[in-house]
Amino acid sequence: MISRRAVLGFAATLALPLSARSAVKVEPWAQILIDAAKAQIGVTPAYDPSYRKLDFPGGDVSRAVGVCTDVIIRAFRDAMDIDLQKLVNADMRQAFGDYPQIWGLKRPDPNIDHRRVPNLQTYFRRSGAAKPVTSAAADYLPGDIITQMLPGNLPHMALVADEMSADQSRCLVVHNIGRGAQLEDTLVAFDITGHYRFIFSQRCKSDFHCAF
Repeated sequence: MISRRAVLGFAATLALPLSARSAVKVEPWAQILIDAAKAQIGVTPAYDPSYRKLDFPGGDVSRAVGVCTDVIIRAFRDAMDIDLQKLVNADMRQAFGDYPQIWGLKRPDPNIDHRRVPNLQTYFRRSGAAKPVTSAAADYLPGDIITQMLPGNLPHMALVADEMSADQSRCLVVHNIGRGAQLEDTLVAFDITGHYRFIFSQRCKSDFHCAF
């Protein structure tokens, strides 16, 4: 099986200098989210998928480490005070059977559930945030969340950013594929398995399903 560490060697070749990028028009809600994701670059320099006991709600591992989903979780918390740990846990308690039964659990585990790509995919889908998965890069707008399948059947998640590739054909993404939070040109580098646009209003603070 190909490891995530092997995949990151390929992804590193796709990083571009700032001079090769240009900005793209972004909706205000998306700009706040993207800025919060970008703020993690340099703060989270490592990838570490180890299981850890977390506070609940609002639990997090050290900001020095994380996985791909932590980029998304932290961006929503920092930008909008939206706690995916709490939201996913609440939804799993209501509909545990609708979530992937991959890990042999009998009940929700707030330490890890929200940090697993298949669970976030399920939550976003159940929240009405799913968008069509297409092969057209232009369909993926700043602020969108994508999931991808890396070589070796490794699920991955990234946030579509507000800067364009050198050839102006696609947005860059903010993600942690193995070297910490990075802004890179990997939107079409791997098969896209999910596409989500999770837009919020104030009612999200008391409502489990917040996409519009």
